[in-house]
Amino acid sequence: QVQLVESGGGLVQAGGSLRLSCAASGSIFSINIMGWFRQAPGKQRELVAIITSSGRITYADSVSGRFTISRDNAKNTVYLQMNSLKPEDTAVYYCHTQDMYLRVYWGQGTQVTVSS
Repeated sequence: QVQLVESGGGLVQAGGSLRLSCAASGSIFSINIMGWFRQAPGKQRELVAIITSSGRITYADSVSGRFTISRDNAKNTVYLQMNSLKPEDTAVYYCHTQDMYLRVYWGQGTQVTVSS
């Protein structure tokens, strides 16, 4: 089992920045993928960015060039630096991990609200 604790959400004006953090605990030796998804009201949960244990990164087209994902394996933590935020980035952001057995874990979610 893997437990995920997120932090860093909040309210920011358009054009501003926020940094999300997600710390993993438990069976962390088995973690492969770490990353972030988001879900806006009335919409499906969607990929934001993921990073593998080898450092391969995937971004959603909508955030590429504005968001940066990084990972500190020593701290078992993944970060999402969000710059040039837009109102359409408003959503609940969920930390996500997948282990080597393809089991998926989710954090509790953190609200990001971008005002225009």
